[in-house]
Parts: sequence; C-alpha cells; structure tokens
Amino acid sequence: MVVCVCNAIRERDLRDVARDGQFRCAKAAYAQLGRKPKCGQCLPFARNIISDVAATA
Repeated sequence: MVVCVCNAIRERDLRDVARDGQFRCAKAAYAQLGRKPKCGQCLPFARNIISDVAATA
C-alpha cells in the first residue's frame, strides 16, 4: 500500500525504516528514506504505522 503519494513511500518501506531505526517521528523516518513530507496528508497514517511498529517491537 502506498502511504505517501507525493514521495512514493510504501507502507513496507516505512515499516522497515521504523523497525531498523526505531524512529518515533514520521518526519525523521521520511528523512531516513531521503525524502520529506510535501503536502502532509500522509503524516497521520505514517505516525500510526510507526506507532504500530514500536508497539510490536
């Protein structure tokens, strides 16, 4: 599933970065992927994914 259309970030990519880097912030995870939020509509969903990964870690 695509999380961020502007940056073509997939849920799988975001989960991998969150799991490997232990990021709690969506912007930091995006930076790890070499991107930054553009329109910001994806940030709440990205935060939920990162929280989910942190809860299961």
